[in-house]
Parts: sequence; structure tokens; C-alpha cells
Amino acid sequence: MRSVAKKSARASAGTPALALLEREGVPHTLHPYDHNATAGLSFGMEAAEALGLDPARVFKTLVADVDGALTVAIVPVDRQLDLKALARAVGGKRAALADPPAAERATGYVVGGISPLGQKQRLATVVDDSALAFDVVYVSGGRRGLDVGLAPADLVRLTAATTAPLAR
Repeated sequence: MRSVAKKSARASAGTPALALLEREGVPHTLHPYDHNATAGLSFGMEAAEALGLDPARVFKTLVADVDGALTVAIVPVDRQLDLKALARAVGGKRAALADPPAAERATGYVVGGISPLGQKQRLATVVDDSALAFDVVYVSGGRRGLDVGLAPADLVRLTAATTAPLAR
């Protein structure tokens, strides 16, 4: 897999996620799509549908508060985050989804475009272990309407993540 640059203005504008991938020389592909705010789908399911991808291979980035510490969970878009499993995975007791403004401040991205890559603050990160079954997974490229395809091992390495069963 090599880096693919689309010619559209939406794909050509950089994000911290794309800068990290380029800087590290990580093979990846860009997958821009037209974000439709009125579609009624979650951001992740919208991406999977718009790109014609299996939702099990498209992962959403969620920020949770685990015992007072913001933590990133990366789970398939067609599943839900098991907050108890996330807490266990990082040695915590209680987890709740973070308030959107706190997630945006910590990551530097807007909700619906939060990428696990190139975040403003380095947060503890856990990737659902189902990602390891695929050669390529898709995550937000750092804005609504852009996903990035990359190897799960690269995702884990670049985010300094652990893997655990997080989805239900």
C-alpha cells in the first residue's frame, strides 16, 4: 500500500494525522467522501457507507474519561464501546464518554473528525483487538469527510496503543 493523494481540495488540505503518517513514512491511503450532516447516520457509519467499506473495518475514535484521565478507544463503527472493558484495559475502575468539548480540546480535532493519529495531547489509547484480523483498517483522517486506510500494526505503533476486546 502506498500513500495516495486525491486531487480534490478536501483531500489535499493537511491534518496533523496526515502529517504524522507522512513524517513517519507509513503506507496509507486517503479516502475522502462528502459528509452529509442530514443523513441521520453516525459519523463512522456514514464513512463506511459513503466509501463502500465493510463497517467492521472502519473504526471510530472515542474519547472517554477513565477515573479522571482522558483515554482513547478505537472500535468498529458498527459496534458500541464497552466502557467497563475500556476501564479494565487501562487498569481503571470507571469509564464514561468524555464531554465533547473536552475531547476536542485534548485531541485538537472536532467531534466526527477525531483521528487517533496526530492528537494534540498523547492520551492512553486502546484499539479493539478485532482490528488485528484485517490487513487494512480505516480511521478518521482528522476531519469529517476523510478516512485513512492503514495497517492495524501501524495504527497501534503510532498511537502507542494496547489492544483489548472493547466492542460489544
